[in-house]
Amino acid sequence: MYTLNQIAAILSGTLQGSAQNAMQYLSVDSRKIFFPADTLFFAIITEQRDGHAYIAELYEQGVRCFIVSKSVNADHYPGAGFVVVPDVLTALQQLAAFHRCQFHIPVIGITGSNGKTIVKEWLNQLLAADYNIVRSPKSYNSQIGVPISVWQMNGANTLAIFEAGISMPGEMEALQKIIQPTTGIITNIGAAHDEGFEDRKQKLAEKLKLFTGVETLVYCKDDTLLHELATTLNVATFTWGKVSDCNIQILSVEKSQRQTTIQLLETNHHLPITNPYTLHLPFTDDASIENGMNCIALCRQFGLSVEQLSQRLLQLHPVEMRLEWKKAINNSYLINDSYSNDLSSLIIALDYLQQQRQTEKETVILSDIFQSGIADSMLYFHVAELLKQRKVERVIGIGSAISKYRQAFSNAGIDTAVFFSTNDFIKQFDTLQFKDEAILLKGSRIFGFEKIAALLERQVHQTVLEINLTALTHNLKYYRSLLQPATKMMVMVKAFGYGSGGAEVAKLLQFNKVDYLAVAYADEGVPLRQAGIHTPIMVMNAEPSTFDALYEYNLEPELYSFSILQAFLSYCQAQAIGDFPVHIKLDTGMHRLGFETTEVKELAAFLAQQNILKIKSVFTHLVASEDPAQDAFTNGQATGFETSCNQLQEAVGYSFIRHAANTAAISRHPHLQLDMVRLGIGLYGVDSGNLANLEVVSTLKSTIAQIKQVQAGETVGYNRRGIVKRDSVIATIRIGYADGYRRELSNGVGSIFVNGQAVPVIGNVCMDMTMIDITDAGALKPGDEVEVFGKNISLQSLAKSCQTIPYEIMTGISQRVKRVYFEE
Repeated sequence: MYTLNQIAAILSGTLQGSAQNAMQYLSVDSRKIFFPADTLFFAIITEQRDGHAYIAELYEQGVRCFIVSKSVNADHYPGAGFVVVPDVLTALQQLAAFHRCQFHIPVIGITGSNGKTIVKEWLNQLLAADYNIVRSPKSYNSQIGVPISVWQMNGANTLAIFEAGISMPGEMEALQKIIQPTTGIITNIGAAHDEGFEDRKQKLAEKLKLFTGVETLVYCKDDTLLHELATTLNVATFTWGKVSDCNIQILSVEKSQRQTTIQLLETNHHLPITNPYTLHLPFTDDASIENGMNCIALCRQFGLSVEQLSQRLLQLHPVEMRLEWKKAINNSYLINDSYSNDLSSLIIALDYLQQQRQTEKETVILSDIFQSGIADSMLYFHVAELLKQRKVERVIGIGSAISKYRQAFSNAGIDTAVFFSTNDFIKQFDTLQFKDEAILLKGSRIFGFEKIAALLERQVHQTVLEINLTALTHNLKYYRSLLQPATKMMVMVKAFGYGSGGAEVAKLLQFNKVDYLAVAYADEGVPLRQAGIHTPIMVMNAEPSTFDALYEYNLEPELYSFSILQAFLSYCQAQAIGDFPVHIKLDTGMHRLGFETTEVKELAAFLAQQNILKIKSVFTHLVASEDPAQDAFTNGQATGFETSCNQLQEAVGYSFIRHAANTAAISRHPHLQLDMVRLGIGLYGVDSGNLANLEVVSTLKSTIAQIKQVQAGETVGYNRRGIVKRDSVIATIRIGYADGYRRELSNGVGSIFVNGQAVPVIGNVCMDMTMIDITDAGALKPGDEVEVFGKNISLQSLAKSCQTIPYEIMTGISQRVKRVYFEE
């Protein structure tokens, strides 16, 4: 831990004010402060956010130490200290690099395009018995994530494993100075972030800069370009592959149903193996085999015996890369993060719990925490304070250590129950009364918390719509990167969040501090307020019957005609309501809703004569912003809109937000961003411009119910429309038009992705079931998963098959389809 005076000296910064606190935690996010008094906040400036804007808010929370690049009047913040530096992000990296230099232990650095986090987690599993390991939380591998990861190093650690990711040239040098790896691994080099580099060679060369000065570099020698560039580093290498001149040669790979058998031959004279030997991996996919080989090579280079590896490899388990938010029993919600348990991942899970908060009561089921580097007598008091900070009401501890220190949680005012084992908990499950609450399941793998998850999860329809909140956040940030710094953003969450779930998506948007939300009707806005959404909400179709709800729940109506304007004004007058925020819709060519441009003069005079309604924004809807052939019309709309806005502003005597740009216009017409833009379906990865930077958010999945052998000449489904032309294998999957899988996809029009390929629909789509021809799809069985749309079958292609648009497909997914929300 460092004092602010020491940090100022390390960073060569100027100290303003004074603070005596020793810093234990670093933060760059005002929403993620757990222990304010011990936190050092870095006021990083990005194109869209300035960390300095949150200093007052953080000071009120109890934060007293700040790294800033703008001068701050310390007199306004008694007891606080500010270190002024030229660049805050650089300062964060410098401080982490200094901290790294205080330790002289092996440090494994991992980079690549794919597999970094999995290799890191598997190495942790394989080496945990021999080392006290500190590692990157989740996939913290960015310019900010790496320094926060390295800051975790403490005197108890005997091995560190950090991953590093880059998206453009010039980034890796900074990460190398922070990590300073002694051993390196480069994983698979795929297409991720290709757009940031000239070609694969440049991307590889940039990634290899992490390994400057390492003692040993581990990689696959079969990749000729990688080998060519690696040899230019002038460092010792430990290679594996099918070529004969590597340290570990793969002689054969045989896959069975559940595991892969690999025969290996070592040619390194430093290792006491000269004969071939066999290892087994509990995976069969090629990516896992490649990641497993990187781990095998590293472990052999670290001195693990073949016997040790043979035992430990079979205990590897899939790395759960995401936090899922699921419906649970008795109107509860469950976050299942039961694959690892350390302080870093606990903080991430608690953060997600807070972000998605939909209930007043929160329960954490927590196992013993191993190898924290902190004595148990201190650790569990620390964890108790962590839960208290996040207002967790109940903790259920499982394990001998957490049971021993249960008093730490009771002293923190948390309702506490403890059990020595998972089986003890299960025996008492019915007495614990889970109802109307959010439950975080957080446990080390050996505790077998999957048994608890099975008890808590509500068993429903096996067709699920998965919503990747990490991808949704990525898309939000991408569109923000296209905006001018002063441009605000309104995000549409109407129609149940385009079928993805209104409250869940709105919580994420609020967490990421969007400026406005928009819904179609008041009865879509009310549940958002009830779920704790306090971001301003515009209602696009206000009706007189909902005026009370608008007022009660602080919803702001769109007014689009004189009749609705007069009705709402009369309501406000009758209720003695003043300065109520409203939004004026102008029709500049859509001819759907809105005041005509010919009515603007009369509208301006009407608004100028009253002081009850306050115009918050004036907007219009662009008819064809995605179509280059209509750009002249779009620009004509913009010109008419600007003229009308000027008339209104002159009449009312004050300014208001102006917005016209929808999703397509954000990228295609940057000159129309004005004061605010409205982001819609682009948030979910669908843009008419087919922007390569967007990520898939929604994946609709189902499972196979039954498989049949059907002879040539027989038929499948209603009306005998599906004619089998050869002896075929037909699978019935649990999805139909009542779920939103449309009948237009019948008889070969639609495809389903299963076992690595697309297979055709055969016969008519039924209400609850659909049949698919899996004759050429390999071995499958009932219960196997299929993808209806997602990364392999795009929403756009599915919509095209139905001769409709992605909006209609998304909003047509039935409410009976379970929504599963997760963060990667």
